[in-house]
Amino acid sequence: MDGQVLSDIRVIDLTHYVAGPYCTKLLADFGADVIKVERPRTGDPARRLGPFPGDQAHPEKSGLFLFLNTNKRSITLNLKSETGRKILLDLVKTADILVENFSPRVMPALGLSYDELRKVNPRLVMTSISNFGQDGPYRDFKASDLVLYAMGGAMSSTGLPDREPIRMPGNVIQYQAGTVAAAATMGAFLVARYQGFGQHVDVSVFETQLGSSDRRTTFLLGYQYHGLPAVREQPTGTPVGGIYPCADGYVAFLSVPSMLPRFLEMIGRPNLITDPHFATPAALLSPETKEFIHELLLPWLLERTRYEVMDAAQQARFPGMVVLSPGDLVNDPHFNERGFWVEISHPVAGTFKYPGPPFRMSEGGWAIRRPAPLLGEHNEEIYCGELGYSRQDLDTLRERGII
Repeated sequence: MDGQVLSDIRVIDLTHYVAGPYCTKLLADFGADVIKVERPRTGDPARRLGPFPGDQAHPEKSGLFLFLNTNKRSITLNLKSETGRKILLDLVKTADILVENFSPRVMPALGLSYDELRKVNPRLVMTSISNFGQDGPYRDFKASDLVLYAMGGAMSSTGLPDREPIRMPGNVIQYQAGTVAAAATMGAFLVARYQGFGQHVDVSVFETQLGSSDRRTTFLLGYQYHGLPAVREQPTGTPVGGIYPCADGYVAFLSVPSMLPRFLEMIGRPNLITDPHFATPAALLSPETKEFIHELLLPWLLERTRYEVMDAAQQARFPGMVVLSPGDLVNDPHFNERGFWVEISHPVAGTFKYPGPPFRMSEGGWAIRRPAPLLGEHNEEIYCGELGYSRQDLDTLRERGII
């Protein structure tokens, strides 16, 4: 096929930080023309978040922003001005999709509610991403990953039983919400294209977590079945499971009692299967057995590299894998051979490896057409080339603080 699968779709991107930009990145990387609308002078706040090359903060060098905004075009526009609102409506006339992740009160306050936007484009799909949805008692609440994870039910069972609950690291919730929003947006877009009417897609970041695969579904279904909440427990199984040091780093093992013979085969001690330490389930889980296994395992590990340990585990069919640092992962031969890591050159930040396609298509799939844009990089291209403004008009709009 010619071009990418979404190359005939135009998206107006009013998003910032992580969840919204990840949604529109997924569309842009598969060919959509995504016009990122940013605040004049400051732009997306993610431009001020690291990591930065050499730890030198710069609005065009944020690793987070560069990753989340590949293949997009950037314009600056003050949506609080009447002229800015008019310009956005002109853009909406040309668009298939608009994505925003302001608080629910913002778009109506700007005179840009879905009811207003559909007046100029009845087939428009508008996706709104917010913490708790567009209505309900919590709709105007602010939230963070910590808050959303804590409210979602899983945190009560995460951590050690004698300590406070903890959350999983990173911004997984934001990326999960962006993924769900992209899928929902494409579903609504297909309705608009083939049935002729647009709609407003309401994505609650919190609700994307309630049904997520991050163990939450299991806990909620379990509670519905027996009425008992999940609790924090000490790990069970065999004393082998966990993360251990080796000659050049760390390895991770996953083990259950039935895999004990494979573990002993891996370390070259299959004869120990009849040892009293392993005679009963109670003996297997005793502190003495844990110490006994560690006395066997640690010297064996410290004589071997991570990949030597992994090879031995594979030969014994015992679940063991190297623990990779970010640098190890970027240089791992498997992912490089598959072309997952791609080099992208940016005119200010320089050349770096970026994560590649989340999935592959035989035709018209993922591709990098341009790096993340400079702030307002495409003002002239879009305002003059597509909306009919002159360069003098741009100077005037800039002086008035509109772009």
